[in-house]
Amino acid sequence: MKSVPTMFFATAAFFVLLGMIWGIQMSATGDHSLSPAHGHLNLVGFVTMSIMGIYYALTPAAAASKWARPHYFLAVSSVVILVVGIVMALTENGETLAKIGSVLAVLSILTFLVMILKFGVGNKE
Repeated sequence: MKSVPTMFFATAAFFVLLGMIWGIQMSATGDHSLSPAHGHLNLVGFVTMSIMGIYYALTPAAAASKWARPHYFLAVSSVVILVVGIVMALTENGETLAKIGSVLAVLSILTFLVMILKFGVGNKE
């Protein structure tokens, strides 16, 4: 299985690729009604996942911990559910998934904070 930093970076690259394609599609059609979801995909999906990948690359002890992989899956789930939920909210199909995705995103960042406080930052094995 891939290393935790690789998983975060590869997923971040995938999310930003989707975000770029989506942005091109919005530009080509002139329909920017879903731009808040597009923005969250790029910010939470690319920027946040990349920062987490950097942290895990710099802090091998955190990457080797039992919480690193669950953190990855929590982070990915939060992005997917949040972005789909925002699309649903913007198209007036309910806000439940956006709310669930938001809570998952907060839990992901809380997990990140706990990891930082527990392992610090840097090459500590």
